[in-house]
Amino acid sequence: MKSVFVCQKCGYQSPKWLGRCPDCGEWNSLIEEVSEPVSAHPSGYSSTPPQNWREIGVDKELRFSTEIEEFDRILGGGIVRGSVVLVGGEPGIGKSTLLLQISNLLSKKQRVLYITGEESVSQTKLRGERLKIEAEELFVVSETNLNLVINYIKKFSPQIVVIDSIQTLYKEELSSAPGSVSQIKECTAQLTLLAKKEGISIFLIGQVTKEGYLAGPRVLEHIVDVVLYFEGDKYYNYRILRAIKNRFGSTNEIGVFEMSERGLLPIPNPSRLFLQNREERNPGSSVVCPMEGTRPLLVEIQALVTPTHFGIPTRKSSGLDYNRCLLILAVLEKKIGLKLQMQDIFINVVGGIKVVEPAVDLGIALAVVSNFRNISVRKDYLFIGELGLGGEIRPVPQLSRRINEGEKLGFEYCVIPRSNLKSHFKNIEVIEVKDIQEAINVGLER
Repeated sequence: MKSVFVCQKCGYQSPKWLGRCPDCGEWNSLIEEVSEPVSAHPSGYSSTPPQNWREIGVDKELRFSTEIEEFDRILGGGIVRGSVVLVGGEPGIGKSTLLLQISNLLSKKQRVLYITGEESVSQTKLRGERLKIEAEELFVVSETNLNLVINYIKKFSPQIVVIDSIQTLYKEELSSAPGSVSQIKECTAQLTLLAKKEGISIFLIGQVTKEGYLAGPRVLEHIVDVVLYFEGDKYYNYRILRAIKNRFGSTNEIGVFEMSERGLLPIPNPSRLFLQNREERNPGSSVVCPMEGTRPLLVEIQALVTPTHFGIPTRKSSGLDYNRCLLILAVLEKKIGLKLQMQDIFINVVGGIKVVEPAVDLGIALAVVSNFRNISVRKDYLFIGELGLGGEIRPVPQLSRRINEGEKLGFEYCVIPRSNLKSHFKNIEVIEVKDIQEAINVGLER
């Protein structure tokens, strides 16, 4: 046996200690571990011979529903048998709560094994009573030894396994501590092999670092089939579950949930939620429609422009790409002539949601101009468009779906880029604009 120094963030190995990881650049992340040969295939596993592509059959019942529509959408239509799903997020955001609710629903038709390494069985039951859980075929065990966990899975033959969390598991053959790179890689690899061989769907709860990334090596995300991240401010009542990786569906889908005393409740119409407290005649406020996968979302953009009292003005953005906001401000100064050099500017997406799509550029620009001039945006106007460096409004994809969403929520006008849109809408008037100056003339009150 020999010892190596392993980076706890990326898995880089070095024969000697280094202050900074040469691979990921993280400081003080290399920890000494004992290097031992690990079997690629645990005992009891045998490889299957190659099969002809045309002879491979696909089970029509390969997917099954969790009875939570928001969660099924993220997974691409339901849980795939034999898949491994990794769920990450900040402490207290609702990872264990959601998976305990899903376990309760699935236990009505299938056998579920819930393995907790951070709580005792009685503590898990206490949390379940608060969520009004009355599971039928749900078995709970508090265990962190991987070998015993595999034995429990083989003994009870569950169709669903939930492990809370993967960082607490350890394998006796490895001398490194639980949560180390070697332990996480080996435990996840063996559970994945077990899931593929037995057709068991496994959910892994992953802890995150202070930067918001999943704790452990990045290879952990490559091993599993699906990676889901919880987003949202803990001071708000709703959470956003986003797919970062999905081998069986789209990676652009999100699910919106509301945290309540009964746990996480799905929100079928999040656009109405994000706009429920909006003031119609508030200068510096506009409504945009970003796409999250196949779902259009209406959210409110707020901007605050105020004179600075220091030499260097402040620029802050919340829920938006900071560099994108600076680009929009530069275009407004150059093309519109707004004197923003000595103004503090704060731009916020109401509700804590994160928006990265360029289709919200037009709404951001209108909000900034509206607050700077203290002129309200016109009532019932929706803004969709990307802002180019020359001040032109560029087309965006899936324009019809965005307009339909605004029509459903009662918006009467929609300002869009000048394009070849041929669709006609009954209850909303579409206004095409060429550049940012034309959009300001149309969107602001006179």
